[in-house]
Amino acid sequence: MNIIAISTKDTNVSRETQGEAALGRWLAAAAMGQAGACFDLGVAFSTGSSGAPCDLIEAHKWFNLAAARGHEEAAYCRADISEEMTAREIAEAQRRARQWLAAGNQRAA
Repeated sequence: MNIIAISTKDTNVSRETQGEAALGRWLAAAAMGQAGACFDLGVAFSTGSSGAPCDLIEAHKWFNLAAARGHEEAAYCRADISEEMTAREIAEAQRRARQWLAAGNQRAA
């Protein structure tokens, strides 16, 4: 007799949960000043992955914070997405980055 196991897990829900968990870890690490976490958040928001919506303003904000902390690739990614953004969107992203810092999160390096 052969026994076949069938998973009843919804793989989409599992992926969403994993993505949300990753976002939570990255946000916590970003609040501690980790440039790599800021970069990962920028990637997630620029591509709409890991449970994040595609949002170039948020992506620019996170790439900006990562670049300010010395992450070289983040500066290139920020420049790339800036080409797809209006001046107002870039100004909003910069305002959000300043607001993140002012809210008591780690200062840029």
